[in-house]
Amino acid sequence: MLTTRPHSGDQTLPPLALLRSKDIEKQVFTHRSLHGRPGHLFEDPPDDPAPDNEKLEHQGDSVLLLVVTDLLREEYPYLRVGPSTKIRSLVVNNSTLAAISRQYRLSERLRQHVSQSVALRASTNVQADLFEAYVGGLYIDQGLDAVKAWLYPLFRPYIHEAYRIVKEQHTATGRFTEPEPEPEPEQQAAEQEPENSEDHDGDTPPVNTPRDASSTTPTPELGIASPTVGHLSLFNQHVSRQGKVVEWVYDASGSRATPIWTAKALVNGDCLGSGRGRTKQLAKDAAAREGLAKIGVHVPYVFPGM
Repeated sequence: MLTTRPHSGDQTLPPLALLRSKDIEKQVFTHRSLHGRPGHLFEDPPDDPAPDNEKLEHQGDSVLLLVVTDLLREEYPYLRVGPSTKIRSLVVNNSTLAAISRQYRLSERLRQHVSQSVALRASTNVQADLFEAYVGGLYIDQGLDAVKAWLYPLFRPYIHEAYRIVKEQHTATGRFTEPEPEPEPEQQAAEQEPENSEDHDGDTPPVNTPRDASSTTPTPELGIASPTVGHLSLFNQHVSRQGKVVEWVYDASGSRATPIWTAKALVNGDCLGSGRGRTKQLAKDAAAREGLAKIGVHVPYVFPGM
């Protein structure tokens, strides 16, 4: 595990960029649970688009990767692709985005179903998704230049700290070490999942570095960690006892060389959990952990060395 604290003291974030459109602002802070629309639809009716922030989060995820990649190129123009990819992964991991989201107190403005209010606002994934939805909303509202004007000063300290970490790794080993390949997600799924789980996904692209890491302070604290496994089988057990079936929906963001998988666990069309990881299996385990919390089963998430 890599964990760091900057040597320059606490990080003061730049002011939150303001959204001009009230409609976009309302959508940014609307969670899918508020309206309870079915999750199995292929697309929305033209006269009744989904009012939640999922599409803005999807847009913001891509915009965020672009902005951080551009900033990396400006700050370190001679950096090779391998270290640059590792640095970017450290900067945009879910826990870092959630910590930034908490500093801006975004979750306090989240509109969700009252029965899920506590669980959603405390969820790292939801907090990170909300930050990405805000990025996506700002991009649609005011364009890429406005996003860069906000995010460049925000992420510059994080990039500098991640650069220091990765460079120290390289200095210690004499080379940049790529992460070891994960077992094929389909093979892991076959070994770990009960037969009541249904998957809907495409081809699995090559995988690289993780986006799930630990950062619990308002300073640029970055890390890589391996999640505690076992949530998936436990989640499936609890769902199957209720006579229900889990439908898994996947999405891959980022580049083909360094994708980030998002997995959503749908039960009767409702999303019980959402998670991210560098493989579908890790994303499913994170989603299952969130799903367990929603149905009242607490399983602690332990980072090595903590």
